[in-house]
Amino acid sequence: MPVRQTDLSFVHDTPVRDTQGDTPAHAATQRFVIAGGPGSGKSTLLHALAGEGEFCYEEASRTLIREQLARGGRLLPWGDLRGFAQECGARMCAQLADSMPRGRCFFDRGLPDLIGYLSHGGQCAPDAWRAAARDYAHMVFFAPPWREIYVNDAERPQTFAEAQDLSAHIRRAYLDCGFRLVDLVTGSVADRLGQVRNFVDTIHVESSHG
Repeated sequence: MPVRQTDLSFVHDTPVRDTQGDTPAHAATQRFVIAGGPGSGKSTLLHALAGEGEFCYEEASRTLIREQLARGGRLLPWGDLRGFAQECGARMCAQLADSMPRGRCFFDRGLPDLIGYLSHGGQCAPDAWRAAARDYAHMVFFAPPWREIYVNDAERPQTFAEAQDLSAHIRRAYLDCGFRLVDLVTGSVADRLGQVRNFVDTIHVESSHG
C-alpha cells in the first residue's frame, strides 16, 4: 500500500487527495504538469505521487468523459470536441485557481493538452488558455506513447496509432507555449516516480538558494 494513503476521492476539479493542507502561496515553479497522449501512464504516476503525500489534481478530461458516458451526454471529444474542450478548460482553470494558495502540486494534464486536442481536430484554442498556462511550472513531465501498456476502454476508444498522433499534437502545443519537456522513462512506476522526485527536488534546492 502507498505510504500515508488516507483519502482517495475522485471528484472533478478537486484534488485527488490532500495530506498537506493549505500552505503559503508558492511560485508557478511548484505547479507541475504530467502531460501526454492517452494511455501513456500519466494517471498511474499521479496516483503514486498522491500515495506519497503529494497534492495532486486528477484529469479533468477523463472525469468529464466518464460523466458524459454515464448520462448519455454528447460533450465528448468524439461527439462535440469544441464543447468538450471548453468544459475541460473551465475545470482546469478552476484547478489552477484552487492551487494558488498551496505548495507543491501536480496536475494530470494541463491547458496545453487541450490546445493539442483541438489542434488534432483542426480547431484553434482560446488565447486565454495560453496566458493561464503560464501559471504552471516551466518544466513539464511528458509521458510518451507506450504500446506495451496501452489499452482501450469505453473512455479511451482511440487506436494506438491515433493516440500517437494525438500525443504529437499535445507535445507540439507545449513546445509552442514555451515549456521545457522532460520525457518520462518507459519503466516501472517506481522508476518514473524516482525520475520526477529527482527533478522536482533539484528545482526546490535551486529555488531555495536562488
